[in-house]
Amino acid sequence: MTLRQISRRSFVAGSAAAASLAFSPLLRAQTKEFRIGLITPAGHSWNRAAVAFGETLKKETGGRLSATVFHSGQLGNESAMMQQLQSGALDMGWIQAAELGSRVATVAAINAPYLVRSTAAVAQLVKTPAALKLLEVLPRETGCIGLGWGITGMRSVFSTKDLASSADLKGLKLRINPTPVYRDFYQSMGAAPTPIPTPQVFDAMANGQVDALEADIEFSWNARFDKVSKVILQMNALFMPFAPLVSGRVWASLPDKDKELIREQVAKSLDAQIAEIAGTEPGLLAKFKETGIAMKAEPAANVEASIKAFDAIWLPKAPAIAELRTAGAKL
Repeated sequence: MTLRQISRRSFVAGSAAAASLAFSPLLRAQTKEFRIGLITPAGHSWNRAAVAFGETLKKETGGRLSATVFHSGQLGNESAMMQQLQSGALDMGWIQAAELGSRVATVAAINAPYLVRSTAAVAQLVKTPAALKLLEVLPRETGCIGLGWGITGMRSVFSTKDLASSADLKGLKLRINPTPVYRDFYQSMGAAPTPIPTPQVFDAMANGQVDALEADIEFSWNARFDKVSKVILQMNALFMPFAPLVSGRVWASLPDKDKELIREQVAKSLDAQIAEIAGTEPGLLAKFKETGIAMKAEPAANVEASIKAFDAIWLPKAPAIAELRTAGAKL
């Protein structure tokens, strides 16, 4: 065999080996750009946390793994994104507990009122075993893997009418997040819960379509609901967490080391998001006070009656509420 023939054989063999490696399932699984869907706008803390996750993931893997964030419902509403996650068409979604709770009653427990009474306590509650255990049913019930909880602050009621307490909600058309937990909570107070898409909320208040709305402080300041309200009633009852989800189909295709890395980086981004909400909320409340809007607080005497009325409906459906209340009482 001549030297030229040996060289040619070596080249062909090397090329074949390289081609085989380049198209091997293992290498394809190791290189991935995750598509992440959210309904929150670009400036929202949830979106910033998703972006931070993608940036650190890319840095930690030298670009082998990366993420692109689709904010503001670009991929559809949360129901549509859940369908995409289940089929594997979407890699990740940062989904509200309201959407998850509408599908799985057990998960709705995290939306129950008066689990805790402050955003600082919310920041601790979502990291407790009782809260994290709620995510364990998601693979079976939704085909998705839950990687933890992020938060909003406590939700307040913004009203075009004078309010001194939740007793004054009776008869008011109140815009709520369309989750059964919120509906039942506010109906027990005599309000008329009215679901309205988020982009239409400000105009609905301005034109009298609703009398009041309830939302967290971060979103409310960004939307400037004080401009269409007379009073803010700080209920200190409800909060809306979200869970970063990974499609179960996508998750099954990942090596264990990548799964571990993704869990670590999501946890870091959630820690930062939670700390930001807990740290900035006092300043946002101060900004609201500076506008001159009246600010009221729900009297403690009303709380026990509200819990009793709500639990009569929801404890049989979501027994985990009791465990969450016990965890919250220790914070």
